Amino acid sequence: MAVRENPVKTKLRSGGVALGTMVFEFASPGLPVILATTGAEFAIYDMEHTGLSLETLRALMAWSRGSTTVPLVRVPAIDPQFMSHALDVGAFGLMIPNVQTRQEAELVVQSTRYPPRGRRGAAFGFAQDDFQRGPVGPTIEALEARTLLIAQIESAEGLANVEEIAAVDGIDVLWVGHFDLTVSMGIPGAFSDQRFLDAMARVAGAAADRGIAAGFNVDSVESGREWIARGYRMIAYQADFRLLAGALTAGIEGMRAARTD
Repeated sequence: MAVRENPVKTKLRSGGVALGTMVFEFASPGLPVILATTGAEFAIYDMEHTGLSLETLRALMAWSRGSTTVPLVRVPAIDPQFMSHALDVGAFGLMIPNVQTRQEAELVVQSTRYPPRGRRGAAFGFAQDDFQRGPVGPTIEALEARTLLIAQIESAEGLANVEEIAAVDGIDVLWVGHFDLTVSMGIPGAFSDQRFLDAMARVAGAAADRGIAAGFNVDSVESGREWIARGYRMIAYQADFRLLAGALTAGIEGMRAARTD
């Protein structure tokens, strides 16, 4: 049995659009398969803001083996151990928060590649390759080929260096962290401000110039369509807790309104 491939990375590299969601709260055995029934092509499991432990992440990656939804992980920081641990337990790719310089982007790539290109520790026949036994060389090639690397642009410094970050071989996606970016720019939450819109255009342009994808988390279908039209090709729709809260609120309020009709 070969190392499982990453269809999201393949799709993005061919110029396609990949659609998925973000997961912050619901670490349950059925979640990855439930996500697959929706057509979500990827799920980004968050370790930065949630306190998600490596042990729980390991379980989520194991539960994802029966799902067609590609499991990706946002690590807490630009740290080689966080990155290698997430990959070792089975993540198909990583979202890296607040990449601000070319040097940081290079560290990300080095931390996720084996020698001589990088410095990731070598261990095979574990969760990452589904406990298979086989020749090491082809396994290394397959694991590196499937690993999707998403650099988040979420500071004024990262925006100023976005073209250099995009030029680092191995970075697959530039992803705008919109709350952090607007805070860093001195316009917190002002997503209709022209300065933010210009920043979004600059990130999309830097990605397009290097043949990689731009990514964004949207809160509505209309917003998703708009940013796809503006060149964003990796779109996360909403997040688990917001989807639950929104659907439940709509249902409860709808029934309450009906009682007063």
